[in-house]
Amino acid sequence: MSEKNREGKRTARERLAVEREKQKAAERRRRTLIVSASVLCVLGLAAVIGIVAANAGKDDDSDAAGPVVAPSGANGDDNLAIPVGKTDAKSTLTVWEDFRCPACKSFEDAYRSTIHELTDSGELKVEYHLATIIDGNMGGSGSRTAANAAACAQDAGKFTAYHDVLYENQPSETDDAFAETSKLIELAKKVDGLDTATFRTCVEKGTHDSWVSKSAAAFRNGGFSGTPTVILNGKNIYQDQTMTPAKLKEQVQKAAKG
Repeated sequence: MSEKNREGKRTARERLAVEREKQKAAERRRRTLIVSASVLCVLGLAAVIGIVAANAGKDDDSDAAGPVVAPSGANGDDNLAIPVGKTDAKSTLTVWEDFRCPACKSFEDAYRSTIHELTDSGELKVEYHLATIIDGNMGGSGSRTAANAAACAQDAGKFTAYHDVLYENQPSETDDAFAETSKLIELAKKVDGLDTATFRTCVEKGTHDSWVSKSAAAFRNGGFSGTPTVILNGKNIYQDQTMTPAKLKEQVQKAAKG
């Protein structure tokens, strides 16, 4: 074999070796990129799961800030109750509720007319406490924003009517429509005299947000199992499977007669 041929074969082998090294380097870079991307995906997923787990079952009231401004006429411990009815009524109904809570709507739909009848007659007073449990369970801020709007309605002397409108127009549990102040102001038009500049400012600025957060904290610390929690004269009647609006009326009227 001539020297020229041997040199040609050696050069070809060297070129092939160089090419193989390039391919190996490219493969190493590809594997590194895949592993790095996988790690990032896992970390990202872990972060999302961590956030969801951290929020599960908690009231989402962390954004509320500023001074605690109780609505007009609020009473009870730390002024966290919104009262409805005559103060000298013989029976007291304590209601812990969340405007995004479907079970609260079901209770309201069933008992609303009876409660109105008994408060109007002076036989019953109701103390409403506002919670934000669905914000924590489902995400969003509609529970808190609606509770603030209801407190603004209390300032205007329109709590009961607006309270009913909120439940009558409650969105589905997964729809955070009440987070939009425009929606809450729109619903105020259904209550005579409520849609005023003062009310709109109160809703848009979240005047009572910190008060709502304090109420939500009281719910968490109260050992309650969920919303609604409905207590008549110290007894949890929502847990009574035999309770009906007629039975509630009978008990209240019996207490009123002494």
